[in-house]
Amino acid sequence: MAVNLINVEQVGKVYGTRALLDNVSLGVSEGDRIGVVGRNGDGKTTLIRMLAKLEEADSGRVTHSGGLRMGVLTQHDSLDPQATIRHEVIGDLADHEWAGSAKIRDVLTGLFGGLALPGFEHGLDTVIAPLSGGERRRIALAKLLIAEQDLIVLDEPTNHLDVEGISWLAGHLQARRSALVCVTHDRWFLDQVCTRMWDVQRGTVHEYEGGYSDYVFARAERERIAATEETKRQNLMRKELAWLRRGAPARTSKPRYRIEAANELIADVPPPRDTSELMRFAGARLGKTVFDLEDVTVRAGTKTLLEHLTWQLGPGDRIGLVGVNGAGKTSLLRALAEAARTEGETQPAAGRVAVGKTVRLAYLSQEVHELDPNLRVLEAVQQVRDRVDLGKGREMTAGQLCEKFGFSKEKQWTPVGDLSGGERRRLQILRLLMDEPNVLFLDEPTNDLDIETLTQLEDLLDGWPGSMIVISHDRFFVERTTDRVMALLGDRTMRMLPRGIDEYLERRRRMEEAATPSAAPAAPASAGQQAAPTTTLSAQAARAAKKELQKVERQLDKVATRETALHAQIAEHATDFEKVAKLDAELRELVAERDELEMRWLELAENA
Repeated sequence: MAVNLINVEQVGKVYGTRALLDNVSLGVSEGDRIGVVGRNGDGKTTLIRMLAKLEEADSGRVTHSGGLRMGVLTQHDSLDPQATIRHEVIGDLADHEWAGSAKIRDVLTGLFGGLALPGFEHGLDTVIAPLSGGERRRIALAKLLIAEQDLIVLDEPTNHLDVEGISWLAGHLQARRSALVCVTHDRWFLDQVCTRMWDVQRGTVHEYEGGYSDYVFARAERERIAATEETKRQNLMRKELAWLRRGAPARTSKPRYRIEAANELIADVPPPRDTSELMRFAGARLGKTVFDLEDVTVRAGTKTLLEHLTWQLGPGDRIGLVGVNGAGKTSLLRALAEAARTEGETQPAAGRVAVGKTVRLAYLSQEVHELDPNLRVLEAVQQVRDRVDLGKGREMTAGQLCEKFGFSKEKQWTPVGDLSGGERRRLQILRLLMDEPNVLFLDEPTNDLDIETLTQLEDLLDGWPGSMIVISHDRFFVERTTDRVMALLGDRTMRMLPRGIDEYLERRRRMEEAATPSAAPAAPASAGQQAAPTTTLSAQAARAAKKELQKVERQLDKVATRETALHAQIAEHATDFEKVAKLDAELRELVAERDELEMRWLELAENA
């Protein structure tokens, strides 16, 4: 029987006149992997802060089991700004101790791209104070994951991680034995990691078994029972369920999914988009040319990001653009936007961008441009126009579109200055759509948006007839709203990926395996023993030692990957004792191999 780690009994929390949580009772046990969802402002963060005893409840009580080891990632880190990354993440461990730990190597490589922390000027010895919020957040996450925990509580852990980082984190958490409670709007991540869901709504918490796909089905079923027939037909949860069931096989392969009931529920739901009809509408609005790029070079300062790029964005194209940070995704959008703004007069560093004469571009950048804080929400939208044509005969007033994006009639009269960051992001998207563009550039549109708002945005984009490029680390959003994926792999080229983000991750893994990893830090000599000076080695012997050291590091990385996979398989086949015994024998052999490699690494490191 699973041991109870945290017990929440009849907890209540009030802010001002609003009850965020009302008489909530929950529990977290060993092995639980819980995803927390709900609208922004409904109390998700408050709930997990009370779980962690970082915030007191107004009523009820929260009880922790004795000796509970808990790690918490909040939205604001508590790192010492004067300390180095080494001090915060690794502590007092000697180089040979931490570098000999497969777990520490895995975390550093997964979150920072290598043991030498290539994104930081001084590697592990970089001082934290001048770093960005995203860099500090990755450091805080690394510190938490390296420690041994019974329970990990994470508030938006995927923020500031790219597609590869999110994929690595999902695999890492799957392999850990710690219980998990996680607040995130990343639906792909929830599906990969979580086995239970908490839906925070209007002061209560609804519990669901399974990951995000199962939650969508269960909630759609609950709403179907309570709804009228017409409301049922228009239910967005059913629409999203239909996409999940008809989409990638990996999303619908869980045995707990009640497939027959799900299929019956979505029998009369059409596909999210009628692609041929949208292409016809887009062609009528845009003509034959949208953006034509011929032998284009894109630079950021003195750095060349893309060169000899020849590509065409056609009418009705929906492109997801993925790639490593710094590969040029945002720079490419900016170059296209600048060419459109100046009607083709401003061109990139080399080559030419031809812009269609009828292009009406809306560009959602990562920055939230400030509006007059004294304007009301509805006034800010009506500044653009009073009514909007969303295509396929759908017309909405400014007020109706506000409601669709979660701004109730009362909220529409809130001053812009009183909105949260997520609400301002919603308002920014609203204003873009009100301008009736026929080309959309969306750069990280999911930042600060809750899942319900994302679902509403996806529904609007389903019927929007135009061309679209989406940059996002939210894999679910990219797969849901676009038809093709293009990738910038950091080699100054752009490639189409027929198999989408799965293919991108495979290509990136192959590139990393082919690249020579950075040499690990040399292990200091033990007390009372003098390290052999490298000056006594011949240049040839030193090169040979360094080459073998790098080879051993690659072998250690492969062993760590296989070890992680074996732990996951053992957990998956926990009830098949014959299978578990076989896997356990293989794991013991792998551990012995790892010990031998680590001893050899230490020998080589002393002389490298």
